[in-house]
Parts: sequence; structure tokens; C-alpha cells
Amino acid sequence: MRLVIVSNRLPVCAQTLGQGFTFVRSVGGLATGLKTFLDTATDSLETLWVGWPGITVSEVDKQKVISELQRLGSYPVFLSEDEMENFYHGFCNKTIWALFHYFPSYAVYDQRYWHHYKKVNERFCQVLKDVIRPDDMIWIHDYHLMLLPYLLREYLPAGRIGFFLHIPFPSYEVFRLLPSKWRVELLQGLLGADLIGFHTHDYVQHFLKCTSRILGHESNMGEIFFGNRPLKADSFPMGIDYAKFQKAATEAENSQEQSMLKSNFVDKKVVLSIDRLDYSKGILHRLRGYETFLQNNSEWHQKVVLLLVVVPSRIGVEHYQIMKKQIDEIVGKINGKYGSVTWSPIIYQYRSLALEPLVNLYTISDVILVTPLRDGMNLIAKEYIACRVDQSGVLILSEMAGASSELRESMIINPNNVDEIAESLKEALKMPTEEQVRRNQAMQARLQRYDITRWATDFIQSLDVLKANQESSRIHLLDAENKNELLSHVLSAKRRLIFLDYDGTLVPFDTDPAAVSPSKDLVKSLGALTEIKDTKVVLISGRKRETMQHWFGELSIALAAEHGAWIRENGDLWRMLQPVPNEWKPELYPIFQTYSDKLPGSFLEEKDFSLAYHYRAADPELAALRVSELGQLVMRLCAGLNIQLLYGNKVLEARSTEINKGNVARYFLNSYPCDSILALGDDRTDEDLFRVLPDSAHSIKVGRAPSHAKFNLRSHLDARELIQDLIKKSQGTPYKLGD
Repeated sequence: MRLVIVSNRLPVCAQTLGQGFTFVRSVGGLATGLKTFLDTATDSLETLWVGWPGITVSEVDKQKVISELQRLGSYPVFLSEDEMENFYHGFCNKTIWALFHYFPSYAVYDQRYWHHYKKVNERFCQVLKDVIRPDDMIWIHDYHLMLLPYLLREYLPAGRIGFFLHIPFPSYEVFRLLPSKWRVELLQGLLGADLIGFHTHDYVQHFLKCTSRILGHESNMGEIFFGNRPLKADSFPMGIDYAKFQKAATEAENSQEQSMLKSNFVDKKVVLSIDRLDYSKGILHRLRGYETFLQNNSEWHQKVVLLLVVVPSRIGVEHYQIMKKQIDEIVGKINGKYGSVTWSPIIYQYRSLALEPLVNLYTISDVILVTPLRDGMNLIAKEYIACRVDQSGVLILSEMAGASSELRESMIINPNNVDEIAESLKEALKMPTEEQVRRNQAMQARLQRYDITRWATDFIQSLDVLKANQESSRIHLLDAENKNELLSHVLSAKRRLIFLDYDGTLVPFDTDPAAVSPSKDLVKSLGALTEIKDTKVVLISGRKRETMQHWFGELSIALAAEHGAWIRENGDLWRMLQPVPNEWKPELYPIFQTYSDKLPGSFLEEKDFSLAYHYRAADPELAALRVSELGQLVMRLCAGLNIQLLYGNKVLEARSTEINKGNVARYFLNSYPCDSILALGDDRTDEDLFRVLPDSAHSIKVGRAPSHAKFNLRSHLDARELIQDLIKKSQGTPYKLGD
């Protein structure tokens, strides 16, 4: 197996060197995180990394760069400066980053940005088409490429495609701020993957809620049925290379650099703050919290110092320039107000750090402030804990960081509350060593078990298991070859029986069921079916008999209304197959009506022998709650009675247990001996029909859900096409399969 990793940036960055190029390993981010896993998996796993090489490359030099990168296990996606400006600096950072980190006032909705975002995702897809093999596992990373899974799925329908989002997925109320077309396409893009990974359970739930409310795709235990396959959204909290940080911290214990650092802070407690320059990190709130701490706790003056390291990021972007200026000003203000000749409350550095100086800061700090306003995971918190070789030190962690769901023993605070930051600092600085050790032991054990290698392995194994399950439960779409065989078998029979459902099978669903009346073409097609010699057509529907009579009463077909409570043959009067009690209806009607009143967009339909609670136009989340409540209440009230609750397609129906489509099928199978059976249906009510058919029957589920039927069709349009092809072939009219 080959693992193809796809991300915005390659793990190596191209740089011009005279007339040629040199390639430098990227520092930080996904590349650094996955390096350990890839190094350990090299023997058993071939890998290829696809992404942008970091610079714009001329047409003349592209092949040279491709050749050099292929030697390094990478393959480039070339982008122009204009594309990077609008795609990366535009849509990715000014729209998605701002919105997904809950800064909607910073989000820019520019059509040019969206256009380039789509264009770059398509470029990535085109490059992948050139390099992937059919048996590759493709792992796509992060918010830059959310359209790519769907684009790739169209090219590789059976491919193993995973996606992982490294930033938060926002709540529905925030996500819906995107223009409607954009949000639909972004969700559909993600649903092209088989496995969609997030750092936390909350992000998974936000995503599932958005797919439900925006796309109408409901989930069960994280599983969504989309296209012709089940896919899954799940949480995989990203770990760190725990062993590397532990080793680096152990080596640093006796280093000269660390000794020099410690000598600078004799008799002082050290509070560390290290972050990339970004408005989501809460640096300004952190500084105001520290200022409040100094204001309220004068006894700590001269005894504490804040080491503030801000790593440069997105230089030239307006919001970041403004923030840098604000940090400079507030640091100067605090040092000027509280500092002295012998003490600076804040030691401030604006620079990047390599591993060794970073570990030195982790190991000499008594407290670390990790208080982002919103963060997908935050690995700094995990790195700090890993570096505490003596298990001392206090982690103050924002509840808005994904890491807070794992590091529960840390001091978890609201990063927006400066008073809470100040109080947590006071408590942390006074915390007994025994308590520090107790907390850190638990967190270290957890981080050691679930490190970066375990994270990547879990995701890959989960994707493998999911694909195996897909294969074992794969639906059988009716392809051209099987379709031709089916039509030939049906028409070569002496006598044939055709069962047809109506809603969802011959016509699409609608929020108003009354609006889905049959077209003239459909009525004509049903009439043409009856003209095929020795053919009996049975139309079974949950509709009322009055509706069925109005729509199809002139046709020479058998009709079954209310799922078989009533039948009508050869233009005769409607009759019941058997007596059906309905004394329960007056008792249940007011209950159903009450729940209809409690769910806007729902309505109650009363039939002769059933009550149907329709909720297609209702809010899906509230509908799920109301339907569950109603179902449980009815089951309690009707315990011991012959009442069945049927959960259909956006409808909950209470009916007598004697009524189902299977009984209708048995009746016609007994009364009309035949040697060929064709049955089409789309929902759970039709499963009763499919179950009673003999093995020789041609049963077809309309829709891509698993079924007792032998084959599946994608939609009602394919079902209508099948009927048309059957008619044409019976008449000797040429037709082309798959049109």
C-alpha cells in the first residue's frame, strides 16, 4: 500500500540557489508532526507527499523541480503568485480561518477568493490524477483543501480517501454565515472522503449538525450515507512526538544554555507564554490578565517574570500588523508601570525558536499560559507537559483549545475573562509541588500512550476498517449489463407481475405531499405497462384510496392504498384484504396533533387505518427530538395493542400490525401465478415487500441505502428510465442503456 499525503505545503520548501534550487525541510506544522510517524513507517509503508513547494516556479524550471522533489518523496502542485494571494491569503486566511475560529467580524466574503479557492482545489485534483494509483490511500489535510475529497471521488469512486481538519469546525450558527452556495459545496466536498477526522468530539458534532441542517443528510453514530457508500466523521486528537520532547528535555537538564537561563531568574517564578502571532491565540487577553494579576497581588512584584515569545506570522496582513503594535504597546505599558531598574515584569521576544531553545524555555518555566480564544488542538500545551521531566510545573489551559478535552488535569479557564486569568496565575504560582506532580503524571501517561504515531496509525487503520465494511455492505447498483439481463428475463416470461411504490420511487419527495401528483408522462407509462401481454401491475402506496382513485382510477392496474389496507382490482370497488381494527385512532389522534403543533413545519395526515406525522419541512434537530418523544409515548400507551409504529422517509406512521406491503404481495402472488416478478420501492415499508418475494424475483431499491432488494437504483429518475426501457423493449423499439 502507498500512502499519499496531500496538504497545502510540502514538508520541504524549494528555494532558488543561483541557477538552480535547494530544498529545505519545513519547520513546524503538519510536516514536523508527521515526520516521526513516516520515519517509523518507512519500511512497511511507501509514501508520497503532494503539495505546494513554497515558491512560484517558471515553466522552464518546473520539470527540474519535479525531478528533484520526487527524489525526496514529494510531488509539487505549482501555483502562481496571484493564485496564492487569492487562495491562501484570501479565502483560506481571510474567510475560513477567521470564521472557523469564531471571528466573523474579520471574515471577508469575496467572490474572487472563492473562485481561486475552487480553482486551486481543482489544480490539486488534476495533479493527483497524474500521480495516484488505484490502490493508494489518500490522506488530505486541512481547511485549504475542503473541496478536494469530492473532486477526487468523482475520478476515483472506489478510492480510499481520508480527510483531517486541523482547525476547529464551527457551530452551525457560525458556519451558516458563509454564502449558501459556498457552505453547501464545502460540506459536499468533505463528504467525498470516506473518513473525516477532527480533533474533538465537539467539532464532529458541529460538522454533523451542519450536514443535517444544510444538506439534509442525517447521521447515526457519526455515520452518514452519502452517494452510494457510508462514510464516517470521528475524533482523533492529534498527539506529539512525546519521546522526542522527553529526550530533549532530559538532555537540556545539564546543558550550559539552561544553566545560563536559570541564573537569570534566581529567586523568581517564571511564567511562559509562547504563541504564533494570531488574533485567535488570545495574547492580548493574556497580557491584560497578567497586568490584573500584578495589580491585585503586589506581594508578587520582583518575584515573577513573564517570558513572552511571539512567533512572526503572516507578515503584512493588516489584522496581524495591528495586533503586533497592540502587543508592543501593552508590554511597554506593563513594564513601565510595574517594572524597576532590577526587574522587568515581562521579557518579550518576537522571533521563531528551534527545538533546543524551545525545550529550554519549557523546562525552566514554573507555569505556562496557553489561553487561545479558539484553537483546533494546541500542541504547545502537550509539548510543555512532555518536557516536565521532574513532573513539576503548572499548565493553565483555555477551555476553547481542543487540547482541553484531553488535558483535564490542567487548570482550565475561560480565556476571555482577564480576572480568571489573574486568579489562575495566583493559584498556579502557589500550587504545592505534590499537586503539580499528581496532575502532570496523569497527563504525561495519556500523552505518552496517544502520541503522534498512535494518532496517525489510528486514523489510517480506521480508514482501512471503514473501507472493508463498505466492501462487505456494498450496495449493488443496477449496471447496464444486469439491466439488460433483467429486461430480457422479464419480457421472456409467459406471465409477469410488477409491484411499484409511488412516493420516492416514481416521483421525488416534496415538503408538501399533495404537490407530488403524477405527470401525464408517468400515467401514460403506467398505462403502457399494462399493455404488455400477460402483465399485471400493482401500484402500492401509503396514500389514501381517494387520492389513488383520483390519480390512477382510469388505468387497468391494481391499486393498494394505505400500504395495503385497501385494494382495488380491474376497476372494481375498493375492499379490504382482511378486517382491520382502528378503535385506537380517536385516542391517539389528539396526541399526534399536539406534537404536530409543537413542531413547526410538520402536519398530521389522518387515513382510514393510520395516522401519519409528516415532518419533511421541519427543523431536523427539533424533528428528531419530537419524533423520538412521540414514538416513546405512543409505544407506552399502546403496549399490548396491535399497533405498529413505522418510521418512514420523514414520516412517523401509526397503523395496525395487520397492514403491510408484504401481505399485499402475498395476496397477488397467490392470486396471479407468474414466472417473473419485478418490484421497485424506496423506503422501509417496501422492505416488507422485498422480504416475501421469492429468490427468483427482480427486487430493486430506489436509493443508495442497504436493502433486502437485489439491486439499487440511484433515484426515481433511474426507476422511470427502467420502466421506459421495459416498455420500449416490449414494443421492439430500439433503446440505449444508460442514457
